[in-house]
Parts: sequence; structure tokens; C-alpha cells
Amino acid sequence: MAPRCWRWWPWSSWTRTRLPPSRSIQNFGQHFSTQEQTPQICVVGSGPAGFYTAQHLLKHHSRAHVDIYEKQLVPFGLVRFGVAPDHPEVKNVINTFTQTARSDRCAFYGNVEVGRDVTVQELRDAYHAVVLSYGAEDHQALDIPGEELPGVFSARAFVGWYNGLPENRELAPDLSCDTAVILGQGNVALDVARILLTPPDHLEKTDITEAALGALRQSRVKTVWIVGRRGPLQVAFTIKELREMIQLPGTRPMLDPVDFLGLQDRIKEAARPRKRLMELLLRTATEKPGVEEAARRASASRAWGLRFFRSPQQVLPSPDGWRVAGIRLAVTRLEGIGEATRAVPTGDVEDLPCGLVLSSVGYKSRPIDPSVPFDPKLGVIPNMEGRVVDVPGLYCSGWVKRGPTGVITTTMTDSFLTGQILLQDLRAGHLPSGPRPGSVAIKALLDSRGVWPVSFSDWEKLDAEEVSRGQALGKPREKLLDPQEMLQLLGH
Repeated sequence: MAPRCWRWWPWSSWTRTRLPPSRSIQNFGQHFSTQEQTPQICVVGSGPAGFYTAQHLLKHHSRAHVDIYEKQLVPFGLVRFGVAPDHPEVKNVINTFTQTARSDRCAFYGNVEVGRDVTVQELRDAYHAVVLSYGAEDHQALDIPGEELPGVFSARAFVGWYNGLPENRELAPDLSCDTAVILGQGNVALDVARILLTPPDHLEKTDITEAALGALRQSRVKTVWIVGRRGPLQVAFTIKELREMIQLPGTRPMLDPVDFLGLQDRIKEAARPRKRLMELLLRTATEKPGVEEAARRASASRAWGLRFFRSPQQVLPSPDGWRVAGIRLAVTRLEGIGEATRAVPTGDVEDLPCGLVLSSVGYKSRPIDPSVPFDPKLGVIPNMEGRVVDVPGLYCSGWVKRGPTGVITTTMTDSFLTGQILLQDLRAGHLPSGPRPGSVAIKALLDSRGVWPVSFSDWEKLDAEEVSRGQALGKPREKLLDPQEMLQLLGH
């Protein structure tokens, strides 16, 4: 499942690529005897991509040993820090990941930042293969005037704030305004809108942080606009998230029927999931609600709406220039057909007053190490089916491989494929032969640099502490936010 732009890269040229010199790598290309050696494999990143890759490798090679390195002190990546707190069922995959981590042939090393504490080349010297699965840690900037104003946040940071990501724990968004604008119309945008508008007592029994819950209790946000450059046919959210918004207690939808004119005929040929989504949008926008639903909407104190054919042009400052007061939107129209459809400005603009702007126009990956190729335009590591271009023995999976798209099951399939490709190369003798020191060498390096790795058993102690704190509040857990406190609890 290689990105389109690299399908041309021939496998023959990959196998001819010269391996960088390394004293610990010898006899490259000789057949790897699985009966005599234990393949030492390293995975960087402990989110879904990392764990699914590790799971596949352990399941399909009876001797492989997999070490997972993670820069956070705790595992599970976006399952812990990205999935909405009111979607606990999505987090059940943590149970599967935990079984993987508890395998005798798997080890977790948290609090280790690859590229800073240890280089990719040092990992390659210590392991037979390295898989980069570190996800998309950054967000796409808007690149418009006023983006730096107080009151403008990335949706990624906002999600990290209410989900307990340590780097976002001091975000402190000001929720004293009446109107919030979310730029982007994907599932993350709807998650953020839903959290902003959900009655706080409905969130009390989730794993949302107490700090975020306290701020939401004091929130004065009554209206949330979810803005997209294109039209209803191009929305990126799914029907589950839309249905949750429509049924959200205490809220009413604001959809302009004009935006949906002629849509009924255009969706007839759409694939079933898209057709069902459009039909739900159409019914909500154009049909008169029943008596019960009409009464519910009439009593709603909060509202949300979808604004189509609008592209952000400028964040407008308050008179004193100290914070956001609105956003200027360029009115757009669509050109092209199918996948080539794009929004172009008409020349008209409109100003939308608001006190909070959340940018949800996409995540992006960062380069991890100068030795690893990276495409800054696409925000991915150049690869062919997970093989990193021009670097034998180095692989990638998940968002850093294909871009930040899809859901957890998409990442599962993608990561299984990378694991399959790696094992094919192992069997074909394309990986270095001879023993490798694996974590023994890396732990020695980390120790010499004053880095203290956190093991999975350490995480289980932190997990027990979070659950204990949560029980006192009637929640499944209260997440630890401060890395220093976590290290102190572990006796470091």
C-alpha cells in the first residue's frame, strides 16, 4: 500500500542500496537462519501503528524479539491522548496492546526520545530492523494573519489538553466567549465541537482531566460553527460522529437548506457509507422535525452549525489587539469533479464574530532524525510498502508512512502490511545476519546519557495510581499530567 508517488521505485534498486558503514553490521545479504538467531527488532512509537506492527511480528515469527521505544512516559499514543473521553469503547484496543507488551518477547521503553536521546543510526546498529511508527505529532498551520493571537489553538493541542497530554496540560483555553469557530470538517472537528457543547455532567464519568472538566463547567460557549472550504459532499467526518452531534443533549443543529439544494440527485450514485451520511445531513437540514424533536430543539440552550464554502483568510483581533474577536472567511465555489474537486475564492468575504478559533485542518508528521529521508510537503517518510526508500533495514508504519488519514482499523491493516514486508525481507536474507545486542546496547547508551527508561511494569504502577485517583472521583481514571510527578511515583 505504497504512496502513489513512490510506486515507481524498483525493488531491485532498494536491494542494491549500500548500507552505511557500521562495525556491528556484517555479512549483509546473507540468509538469516531463524533456527540459530533471534531477530532483534525495534519499533519507534507506542501508538496503534507501533503496537499493531509489534503484534504482527510476534505472532508470525516465533523467535522475534520486539522492543518498543516511546518518548512519552506512558504508552498507547493517540488511543490515550486522541480518542475522545466519551468514546471509551474505542479505547478497548488498549487491552490487546497490553497483552502484546506483556509478551516475554516484547519490551517497552518509555521516556526515550529517538532523535534526541538516541539516534536512528544507533538503533540500526543495535537491531536487525527498525520500524518508525511515531505518528503525526504536529498540526497543519493555517498560515494566515492573526493565527498567533491568544484564543487561537490547534484542535490537536485542544484535544491533548482535555485528554491529558503532558505538553498541553497548561493550555488554559479561555472559554468565556459566546461563539467558537472550528476550521475543518473531519471527525476531530466534531469531537472538539461535541466536547465544547456536551453538558459537563455527561463527562463526569469519563477519563477527561479534572482541569478540563472544571474549565468546561465554567464555559460560556453557546454556539459552535464548524467551517469547511468545500461543500456537504466533501465533508470528512463519518456518520457516527454526525449522529452524535444531532442527538447531543441541550443542543440544536443549524444547517442552511440552501447548501443542500440539488444534493438528493447527486448522492444516488455515491458509495453506501457516503450516501447514508448525506441522507442524514439532508434530513436534518431540510425536513421538519417531529413534535418531540422540535420541542427538544426549542428548549436547547446551545447550538452548532456547519458552514460550507468558506475558507479562513484572517483571524480578526479585538480592538486592543490582545485576543481574537472574529475570523474573516473567503467565500468559495467548487471547481473540478470527483477527487479533483477544489475550492476557489469567489472574491467575496464575510466576517464571523467569535472568541475562540480551533484549527482542525490536519495533523502532520515531523522528521525524526537527519539520517532518515523525509518528504516535508507530504509530511511522510518516503517508502515503498513500508520499506524506507534508500535505507535498507529501516521501515515505517501508520501515519508517518501514509499520512494522517483513516481510523484505528486502517492503521491496523497498514501496520500488519509493514510487519509482513519486514518478515519477507528477513526470510529472503535482505536483513543483516549475525547476532545483534538490541536493548542491551541501547540501555547502556541511555544510561551513559542520563536517560531513565520507563518499563511496561512501571507504566502498570502509574496505571494503578490513575485508576485509584479516578475511583475517588467516580471516574475510570484520573490521568497523571506531570512527567516529573510520574518519575517521582516510580522512585526516580
